[in-house]
Amino acid sequence: MSTTTTTSGTDAAGSGTFLLGGDLPVTRLGFGAMRITGPGIWGPPADPEQARAVLRRAVDLGVTFIDTADSYGPEVSEDLIAEALYPYPQGLVIATKGGLTRQGPNQWTPVGRPAYLRQQVELSLRRLRLERIDLYQLHRIDPDTPVEDSLGELKALQEEGKIRHIGLSEVNVAEVAHARGIVPIVSVQNRYNLAYRDAEELLDYAEKENIGFIPWDPIATGRLAQPGGVLDTAARNHTASPAQLALAWLLRRSPVVLPIPGTSSVAHLEENIAAAGITLTDDEFANLARLAV
Repeated sequence: MSTTTTTSGTDAAGSGTFLLGGDLPVTRLGFGAMRITGPGIWGPPADPEQARAVLRRAVDLGVTFIDTADSYGPEVSEDLIAEALYPYPQGLVIATKGGLTRQGPNQWTPVGRPAYLRQQVELSLRRLRLERIDLYQLHRIDPDTPVEDSLGELKALQEEGKIRHIGLSEVNVAEVAHARGIVPIVSVQNRYNLAYRDAEELLDYAEKENIGFIPWDPIATGRLAQPGGVLDTAARNHTASPAQLALAWLLRRSPVVLPIPGTSSVAHLEENIAAAGITLTDDEFANLARLAV
């Protein structure tokens, strides 16, 4: 298994490092660039300069892993990343995704046809101003396209040098195992947080196989954050917020977990990244683990 190192401090380096694919180091606490778009993940943000400021601040705070997708906006998130950060600092890994089309706010339709995915890779390369995408993820498996065709095209693009590593999103163990028979898979991205843990089996599999597990919606706490509860009490003990404790719990849960909390606020970003400096006791971790619905 890849070595995970931990350092003190409140920047992203405190979360440790994971080697994607065994050769691509990223800070375990990254940044998800979905929320820098408009309402419903549709159109531009109300304040594009603020969105660019959030991206620049993330890098200032030591984040080396930014996750986006061509469907965020669509196109808006990728454009803002390039506007804010290009030329990219050495060691910054930008992961993007393709395979979901947009018809309007909060509308998402899978399309995994090979020609479409090739087009989207080329467009993402252009928008992000990259010659190669370090991590390209199939955003969803298209039920109308054989996954062998979708992943076969991504494999061809990998062999052409346009993609370094390939990942999957919203999959189960059987789907990942099948996909690995087509092309090496270095990451999976499923919904997972302190309150929602349907992907527990997938996370255990990812840890066993040293596959990066990227939980989306990582800081949803809902009723778990109610005053006087276990999460609220632990947060008070650490002089932290429930969201910070939720992130600290994820980082403790497994060395392959790579949380990507997203926000359009610099202050909220700084709060999230500060979670890298929180160390949970064994009892705190166990007590929080029992909170899942």
